[in-house]
Order: sequence, then structure tokens, then C-alpha cells
Amino acid sequence: MRRGHRPSQAAGGRIRFWGRHAVIAALANPEREVRKLWGTREAVGALEVPLPSLLPVTFADVADLGRMVPSDAPHQGLVIEVDPLEDIWIGDLIELGRDDRRPLVVLDQVTDPHNVGAVLRSAAAFNALGIVTQDRHAPPESGALARAASGALELVPWVRVVNLARALEEMAEATFWRVGLAGDGPVVIGEAFNEAKVALVLGAEGEGMRQNVKSHCDLIARLPISPKVESLNVSNAAAIALYAEANRGK
Repeated sequence: MRRGHRPSQAAGGRIRFWGRHAVIAALANPEREVRKLWGTREAVGALEVPLPSLLPVTFADVADLGRMVPSDAPHQGLVIEVDPLEDIWIGDLIELGRDDRRPLVVLDQVTDPHNVGAVLRSAAAFNALGIVTQDRHAPPESGALARAASGALELVPWVRVVNLARALEEMAEATFWRVGLAGDGPVVIGEAFNEAKVALVLGAEGEGMRQNVKSHCDLIARLPISPKVESLNVSNAAAIALYAEANRGK
């Protein structure tokens, strides 16, 4: 924990979310257990979703709410305490996508919650089937991640696996075409797709994909960016790749 910051993890494994989009999305998600709500009277009164009848609501001023979240977090007058979502298995996610062509996003050791949250937001924007991360090298659900996801944490299935290479093998068995993104890819992203469903594989900024993960891709592609820039932030790269996938053949 960085000095001067307060945790967003509450007692008993519960998590605190803040900000209008994250709070409204959690309240609207039937799979999310919301335990408590704190807010200004104005912010609570402006909520666009009905509150559960048994949900404890505490009215507080802006300064009190600021003490409940990390320093300078933009809570917008709303803080909730929630339980983490139930785990989803990779087989269930693959089965969910058996009869449609929505893409998967696979993140290899992307540990920054803001990046993962931003990828979730792009995944929701481009109607991705879900995202897959390695359990040990990905951030947990948190207020910062939910804020960056702007509600998408409640909309996009997120699978955590022990072995990412094995998960990629399961995707191949389910006829996903696994496209890894790297600066040395022999083709640009728009040329990487065929008729198969796509799993887009991205590594952490700087280090990129690990070799074992890279070897489990069917093709490595690059983004058509200027040589003046070595690489893009992983969340930006994911958004571009998802856009290219959504517009393939057009």
C-alpha cells in the first residue's frame, strides 16, 4: 500500500466502490451483492436505479465520504460496500460463446487496475464475450478498477485462470483464432483475422507477452502505429484491436 493512501478493501473481504457509474452499475447488477450505501442526499436522490428495500443507506457529507476512499478519489457523493462477484469458469465462458462470434480478450500479467478497468470498458463498448486473466498476475476487484471500468465490471464476464497457456489451448479447441499483439508481428492487426472467432492476447506494457503465452497464439499481429512511438498503453492497444475485429471485412 502506498503511503498516504487508504485501502478500498472493507472488512470481511468486501470492497468499496465509488463514483456514479460504478455505483449505479453495481446496484443494477442482479449478480452483485451490495451491502451498504453512503452518499450525499443530493447524489442518492439522483440515482437512476431503485435501491433494495433492505439496503442500509447512510447520508454523509462530501468530507466524510472522502475519508472512506483513497486520497483524491472522485467519489461523486457515492460510496458502496459490495461482495466480490462469483467466480466464472473458462469452460462456462467458452460455452457462452459457442453460438456467437464475439471476441475474447486475454491479458497476460497486466497488473495495473486502471489498465484492466479500461480494457473492461473497451470490451463492453465492442461487445466482447469476456476477458481472461491469470489469477496470480492480475489485480483483484477494487474501487479503482471499478471506477476505471465505468460500470463495465458489472457487464463483462471476467475469468481468472491458473494457467493461461492451458486456457488458450481450450480456446483453440473451441475454434477460437488466437491473435497475439506485439510490435514485431509480421502482419498488421487488420490482416490478422479469418472467419473464426477471435481471442485477442495482450501482454503488459514494456515486457509484453511471455514466451509461453506467445507460443500458444496462432498469429502475432502488430498495430499500425508510427515508428516514433515504441508502443501503446495496453488498454489503448486493446481498444484498437477490438475496433479492428469489430470492423473486419468492412
